[in-house]
Amino acid sequence: MNCMKEYLLSVVGVLSILSVGCVPDEEMKVRNLVLRENPGLRHVLQLYEGDSLKYKAALFLIDNLPYHQGVDSGDLRPMYKSYELFSTGKFSYQEALDSAARQYGFSGVGKIAMKKDVYIDPAYLVGNIEWAFKVWREQPWGKNVSFEQFCEYVLPYRVGNEKLEPWRERLYYQFMPIIEKHKNDPEIENPVHAAFVVRDSLLRTPHYFTGEMGTSVRVGPRIADWRSGSCLDLCDALVYIYRALGIPCGIEELPLRGNNNVPHYWIFVDDPEGQTWFSSMFYRRPRFLKAEDYVDVYGKVFRQKFGLNRRIIEEMDVRPKDVHPVFRYPCFEDVTRIYGREQAYKLSVGKDRFIQEPKEGEPVYLCMSERYSWKPVGWDIYDGMAAVFEDCHGGTVYCLALYDQESGELEMISNPFSVDVETGKMAYYEPGPETEDVVLLSKFGMFAEFFLGRMVDGVFEGSNIPGFEHPDTLFHIHDVPDRLCTVVRADSSKAYRYVRYLGPRGGFCNVSEVGFYSSWTDDMPLKGEILGPEDGARGSHSYFNVFDGHTDTSYDYPLDYGGWAGLDLGEQKHVGKIVYTPRNRDNFVREGDVYELFVCRGGKWESAGRQVAHSDSLLFQNVPKHALLLLRDHSRGVAERLFEYKEGKQRFW
Repeated sequence: MNCMKEYLLSVVGVLSILSVGCVPDEEMKVRNLVLRENPGLRHVLQLYEGDSLKYKAALFLIDNLPYHQGVDSGDLRPMYKSYELFSTGKFSYQEALDSAARQYGFSGVGKIAMKKDVYIDPAYLVGNIEWAFKVWREQPWGKNVSFEQFCEYVLPYRVGNEKLEPWRERLYYQFMPIIEKHKNDPEIENPVHAAFVVRDSLLRTPHYFTGEMGTSVRVGPRIADWRSGSCLDLCDALVYIYRALGIPCGIEELPLRGNNNVPHYWIFVDDPEGQTWFSSMFYRRPRFLKAEDYVDVYGKVFRQKFGLNRRIIEEMDVRPKDVHPVFRYPCFEDVTRIYGREQAYKLSVGKDRFIQEPKEGEPVYLCMSERYSWKPVGWDIYDGMAAVFEDCHGGTVYCLALYDQESGELEMISNPFSVDVETGKMAYYEPGPETEDVVLLSKFGMFAEFFLGRMVDGVFEGSNIPGFEHPDTLFHIHDVPDRLCTVVRADSSKAYRYVRYLGPRGGFCNVSEVGFYSSWTDDMPLKGEILGPEDGARGSHSYFNVFDGHTDTSYDYPLDYGGWAGLDLGEQKHVGKIVYTPRNRDNFVREGDVYELFVCRGGKWESAGRQVAHSDSLLFQNVPKHALLLLRDHSRGVAERLFEYKEGKQRFW
C-alpha cells in the first residue's frame, strides 16, 4: 500500500478524463467537480487506463463520491468499548454503555466531524479496488456475479458513515478458511450457497442482539469481529465479511415498520437466476429464504446502494433543494414488489381526497407514521387528477404530504388511510361530528408482546400440602391477557394454606404480578411467605418479583416448564378473587400515569384531553368516530402507536 501511494504521488501531469460510454451532461459536470476538488483521483484513473473494467469501476466510485460521507474526527472509543463489552455476552447493553461512560466520561460518540468522500485518499481507493477485483476473480462463484452486481455489492469501500479504515485484506484472511473447506462443493459456485456457508459458520459463534444499542454513527469493520448490536449492526457485520470474500450482498431497509415507529434491516443475496434471498444473524432460521417468503408489515422495502438512483432524480425533474431530503440524492432502490409480489399494490388518491390540492407537477409524498410525525417512503408527481404510488404493501397506515423547502417541514394534505394487506382496499380516517366514548387499555400494539401468550393454559392452584400434591384448580387461563390487571373469580369455596401460579408448557412461567384476595370486594391481597422452585429464586427475574407489587418486574423461569410462584399464607384462608399481570413491555395503561389522547385530522394531531389513570384503563368521552387516535403517556416511555377504535376495542396499526 505504501509503494502504491508513493507511486501515485509521483505521477505528474493532468489526465484528460474521457467518458466511458454515454455519460449525461449533469453526471459529467459532477465528475469534473470531484476531480477538481480531489486531483489525486485523476491519477487513479490514469493507473487503470490499461484495464477497462477497473477503469469503469473507478469511475463508478468517483461518480458517486459526492453522495457519501463519514467520520473524519471524533472520539469513538466509548462506542467501540461498549460494543466490545456487549459482544462478550457478560454485559447487558446498558451495563456496557455504563462501563464505557465510566472509562471515558461519556458513552456513544463525542465531537464528531464528518468529511465528504469527495476528499477520500486516492491510495485508499486503489487498495479497495485491487482487493475487490482479487476476490471477484478468484472465487468460484465470481463467474456468476455480473460487473453491475460487483460494482454495487462487492466494490464499495464503505457500508455507512463509519470512519474509514482498511478492512478487506484483514477480513479476507480471517474468514477465508470457512470457504476453503467447501472449495470442492459444486454448489459453492452459487453466491447464495456461499453466503449460507459463511453465515452458518458464524451462527455457531457467539453473537448478541439488542434493539437498544446504536448511535447515528456506524461502527465500521470492527463490527465484523464483535457481531453484536442492533439488526443494522448485524447486517453491517455480514456485509463486511461477505464483501471481503467477494460475495455480493447488500442491506434491505424498511424505512419504517408498518406496525411500529422504527426501521428494520436485513441482508439480501441474489442467485444466478436473479432470485433474491434474504437472511440476517438476527434471524434464527437455518437458511436463506426467498424474498416472497418474508413475513412482516412493511409498507415499503428499500435496497441500499452505493450508486445514486439517477432514475428517481430524472423522473422527479425538480430542483434538489425542493425535494425532501429522503429523495434528494437517493442511494437506494424500491424493491417492495420483490417481497410483496401480488400484495404490492398501486395506490391512487384522487383530487377529491386532498385537503389541500397540490400544484400540477409538484411532488407529492406518501408517508408512514412515526409517532406524532410522518416520514416519506414514496413519491409521485401530481398530474392534476390523482397522486399514484406504485408497489405499496398493506397492513399499515399512510398519509400524503408536500415538502416546504423554506421550513424544511412536511405539510400534510390528506386524511390518513389504511391499506388492507390481503386486498389492497383503502379506508380513510375522516373524523366527523359524531362522537363516542372510548375505553383504552394500552398505548402500543401487542404484536411484539409474545410474553402475553405465555400465560394461556397457566393455572392458579390451592393446596394444604406444601408440595402441592393433588392441588385444586382455582382458575385456568384460557385467553391471552389484554390488559395490565386481569381480575377473575376463584373457582373454589375451600380454604387453602398454600396458593400458587403454575406456568404452562413453553411459558417459562412468565408472569409479572399475582394477587390472591379473600373475597371479590377486598382491596388488599393476602400476604405470606413467598415460595417457588430453587432454580427460580436467582437473578433479576426470580419468582420474588411476582409478589413485589410492581407490574414492570417479572418472573422468567430458566426452563420452559416447571416454574411456579406461590405463597404460604400461614393458615388456611379462602380465596375469592385473583388479579394477575402478564410479563409485559410496560405499554399497558398504568395507574398514576398522566395520559393524553390525540385525534388525527388531516394528518395533524389534535389533543382530545388529558387525564391521570386511576386504574389500568382510561375513559375518554366524546371522541370523534372514524378517527385515527394515538395515546401518549407523559409519565414514561416513548412506545406509542396510532390506532382506531372499532367495535369497542383498540385496533393498532
